[in-house]
Amino acid sequence: MRKRLSAALATILCAVTAAAALVVTRPTAAGAATGGFDFTHPQVAATGLLTPWGMAFLPDASVLVTQRATAEILRVYPGGTSVRVTTVPGVLAMGEGGLLGIALSPTFLQDLFVYVYFTTAYDNRVARFRWGSPDVLQVVLAGIPRGQADNGGRIAFGPDGMLYVATGDAGNAVNAQNLNSLGGKILRIRPDGSLPPDNPFTGLPVYSYGHRNVQGLAWDAGGRLYATEFGEDAWDEINYIVPGGNYGWPACQGVCGDTRFRGPVVTWRPADASPSGLAYANGTLFAAALRGTRLWTVPAAGGGAGTPVAELQGTYGRLRTVAVGPDGWLWVATSNRDGRGTPVLGDDRIIRIPPAAPTGNPSPSPSVSPSPSTSPSPSPSPSASPSPPAGTRSCEATIRIVSLWPGGFRSELTVRNTGTLPISSWTVTFGFPKGEHVVQLWNGRYTQSGATVTVTNESWNGALAPGQSVTVGFDAGLPGGTVEVPTPITCTAT
Repeated sequence: MRKRLSAALATILCAVTAAAALVVTRPTAAGAATGGFDFTHPQVAATGLLTPWGMAFLPDASVLVTQRATAEILRVYPGGTSVRVTTVPGVLAMGEGGLLGIALSPTFLQDLFVYVYFTTAYDNRVARFRWGSPDVLQVVLAGIPRGQADNGGRIAFGPDGMLYVATGDAGNAVNAQNLNSLGGKILRIRPDGSLPPDNPFTGLPVYSYGHRNVQGLAWDAGGRLYATEFGEDAWDEINYIVPGGNYGWPACQGVCGDTRFRGPVVTWRPADASPSGLAYANGTLFAAALRGTRLWTVPAAGGGAGTPVAELQGTYGRLRTVAVGPDGWLWVATSNRDGRGTPVLGDDRIIRIPPAAPTGNPSPSPSVSPSPSTSPSPSPSPSASPSPPAGTRSCEATIRIVSLWPGGFRSELTVRNTGTLPISSWTVTFGFPKGEHVVQLWNGRYTQSGATVTVTNESWNGALAPGQSVTVGFDAGLPGGTVEVPTPITCTAT
């Protein structure tokens, strides 16, 4: 809920911001492959949801989705039905509060921890539970101020393995500048809730402050953190976040020229944005806009940002969350049933945007690494099927060991078109040398008979142009001893 600025303050902010080179108030023309994704071919992955808020991807490429108003966590498969996983106990869905963010432990395959951010009768808090035991909650951070609005709620693990928590000022602007309040901050804690010793303020979880309401967190390829922020009636923002940075609220919003505060890299009028979720891929930030009913794509590099381009404008209504899935697609959740939108048949929905196809290949064929990742182990030399002669439809397959843990390992299977003609489908067969068995596989389909595993393409990644490749990930159980790359590996193409 936004408060009205005084006319004088609004006039000053408008005058100052209009002179700032970083401010963009109009989008440029949208393209079909903005930010590496093909916005001309969106797909609806799920319908009939109620106020979806957070998304977190399981290793099999299905996604866990929180529903703010019902406190439910759903499991959604691309093009499939939604399955209820659990209802989080103790959630109070008041105003803009309820069950909000969700994240998986960066070592999920070992510890099975799922983290959630939610509103209670007393506060906002972060808790975790183990997959398979959702009713046993362990609180890792409590005491975040709650309110009818401005509850923040996004949580995400950073490249450093720490948990970042985005909070709002809960309607009390004083919280944002008070380092002893958890409101109006980006917080940084260890996975168990303890404090990292290298936090910018000794003995505090505060990573940055002076925020009004942060609901989006994303890191670029260089590990730089960006965040979306709701302003009042004047400006919404994307900020480049640095440790200990003060972002000015409530003394400043937008570009105000005060050297005590860090200015935003992008601003919008609230009617064009109200930005919530944030994602990064291909040198681009993707910001889901609620009031703006569009997805903003923003070139980003080195802590700066370029000219925003609007996609999906008015197509699906209010957009709450955006994330890049392990399938290589961009996933977007709507928020039309939150009391402020205009629901249509099928709302709320999750939309998938395919990767843009390389030149000369009309079908998107993502090549992605699975998420979450585990610590890599040295990889044995891959074993490959021999390259066939030119002029045929043919393929080559290689397997690389990505990581190893007691009783199991993760691998990447890469399929490459080695012929001179396009192929429409592929099949890979290999044998495990020591009785290993596939536990789960993503970006492909598999069968296993004894030691022999057969992997075929999904409907969306079978078409490969000459020289193009696609990567399939899988986890396997290891009976004992050391892991070896399967051999021989054969690949056939049609």
